[in-house]
Amino acid sequence: MRLIYNLGILLFYAAVKLAAFRNKKARLWINGRKKLFEKIEIEKNPKEKTIWFHCASLGEFEQGRPLIEEIRRKFPLKKLLVTFFSPSGYEVRKDYTGADFVFYIPLDTIGNAKKFFRLINPEIAFFIKYEFWFNILSELKKNEIPVYLVSSIFREQQLFFKKRGAFFRRMLNLVTHFFLQNQHSAELLSSINVNHYSVTGDTRFDRVAHIFENARSLDLVEKFLGNENAIIAGSTWKAEEALLLQFLRKHPDNKIIIAPHVVTEENINRLLKQFGTSAVKYSEAGENTLSGKKVLIVDCYGLLTSLYQYGKVAIIGGGFGVGIHNVLEPAAFGLSVIFGPNFQRFKEAVDLVEINCAYPVQNIEEFNTILNFLLNDEKYLCSLSQKASSYVKNNIGATQKIIDSVF
Repeated sequence: MRLIYNLGILLFYAAVKLAAFRNKKARLWINGRKKLFEKIEIEKNPKEKTIWFHCASLGEFEQGRPLIEEIRRKFPLKKLLVTFFSPSGYEVRKDYTGADFVFYIPLDTIGNAKKFFRLINPEIAFFIKYEFWFNILSELKKNEIPVYLVSSIFREQQLFFKKRGAFFRRMLNLVTHFFLQNQHSAELLSSINVNHYSVTGDTRFDRVAHIFENARSLDLVEKFLGNENAIIAGSTWKAEEALLLQFLRKHPDNKIIIAPHVVTEENINRLLKQFGTSAVKYSEAGENTLSGKKVLIVDCYGLLTSLYQYGKVAIIGGGFGVGIHNVLEPAAFGLSVIFGPNFQRFKEAVDLVEINCAYPVQNIEEFNTILNFLLNDEKYLCSLSQKASSYVKNNIGATQKIIDSVF
């Protein structure tokens, strides 16, 4: 099976290389790994030990960030290294000052795993949420380097729990300890005789609590809103934007701030055209351009987490696609959340739905009904705000539990 796995890795690489001719993300993935080992050799002394954190992408980095920064605080002389699988993580955080080194993880071949291990020289490794690379994990195990999976979550549908999943179950035994998000994951692991785990919760709660406490004021947004609160649309795609456009046509007195998931000139111009004269983009907004505007389109990264403080209700993108984006950030600010139907893989979204602080919708009729209801019942919305905030506060603390256990 290992031979098939290694062949699959090579086929995957060939497919990404082929896709790179047309796909920018694939091109970044390939180019970012060119001369990777030379880059590591230039930047890092292989004799220096590191604490290694691996994240698939940007979301996992934000999930692991409280752990990275708390370890930095507790052990300031340790060298910290962060790796990414995806360009959407590396390209945004390659200059992250909380770590000494930020690299791509190499393609998981046997040779790459051995060379990578020798160069980064880890004394301990943290993989955030998931990412199972057999050759890299095997090399860590062979060299008796402890590997911890942080904020892990498991589901019945995963190959680990299928009859044909014997090879993948082997990978679970290459991990020293799993820090799990929930009890259900613990029960699933126990069902296949994997018992090296503890249920510590999700470090994302610690991250969003930090975001809430450090939200910055945005003068331009305050001028746009006046004394009003806005509908905050975060990480939106075309489906959510179409719903907002139809809602605004029927309810033109509302103000909306849209922070799209894709911030490119082409996409921003599409949104401006879609919302017409009622919209203005953030980078060009000013005293003289805000008058009469109902839609503020954010054409830069880094503002969304501070935007939620100005919200009344949040619309979160991704639910009409492969899955919703971050719902904990608006919840930390006490916002009720609306999203599309694909949310079941996200425990926090399921939890928020169960306590009536989040509302999945299938179509424009449901969207209009729920959003209208929330916007027009101030007392009920206030009660939901308290519940959403409490949900986040009650789940803080996973980072400290993990550090206490490991160190």
